[in-house]
Amino acid sequence: MWDFIWNTRGYFFWLLVVSVFVFFLERLFPWRKEQKVMRKGIWQDFFFLVFNGHYLAIVISLATAWLLSKIAHFFQISWNPESVNLLSGAPIWVQAIVFLVFKDLVEWWIHRALHTFPWLWRFHKLHHSIHDMDWIGNFRFHWMEVVVYKTLSYLPLTILGVDGNVILIIAVIGTLIGHLNHANLRWDYGPLRHILNSPRFHVWHHDKVNHQPHGQNFAIFFSFWDWLFGTAYWPEQPEQPEALGFQGDEKYPQPLWKRMLP
Repeated sequence: MWDFIWNTRGYFFWLLVVSVFVFFLERLFPWRKEQKVMRKGIWQDFFFLVFNGHYLAIVISLATAWLLSKIAHFFQISWNPESVNLLSGAPIWVQAIVFLVFKDLVEWWIHRALHTFPWLWRFHKLHHSIHDMDWIGNFRFHWMEVVVYKTLSYLPLTILGVDGNVILIIAVIGTLIGHLNHANLRWDYGPLRHILNSPRFHVWHHDKVNHQPHGQNFAIFFSFWDWLFGTAYWPEQPEQPEALGFQGDEKYPQPLWKRMLP
């Protein structure tokens, strides 16, 4: 547990480094030149950056460890999923690749579920309240969404038993990709757009108009899940939506405390 907290502290340092890096990329290569740096909602997003990027993970990890120990004691369960360690003997680079691909697939399905089930969408819609896409929007999400991700991905990811440094590296890489995908950048990766997520691909996920019943482009790191499962949307023209958000977002609460309610 304390190793996790130590890695979280290290992750927060890299979160700041990645954030500054992508911020300057937006200044050098802005897609929407008219978009303001200090746009509406920026101060709330700074709160989400610090809270969701550092403190919330520690709180959830401590609460989860306590809860699991109580459940195990109550039901007299001796099995510990962390003891499975499917990849513990594999080389670090194998652990990293398997963990990245498997984690991304699990989170892709969770992300799709957040759009499919109304009781999950009520939390995820906070992320879709973004009207001006930029790097810091990557961390605008409800704390209950983090609980959902952590809960549903805990068992399948824990039994892999990867090295703690691998988890930290993948977390930093994931944050970089997430920042880039939300950034004000006109980037895609040419033929690799069928493999990797990009700002031009992800911006359509935030389109105010759904192009499929529950949305499109659920990719986090790899876009090929969307192409594989038929949820990809890639129009050549126009390059970006007319408006971002979700239907009915004009009624969505604006104060931070109301947005944080469960």
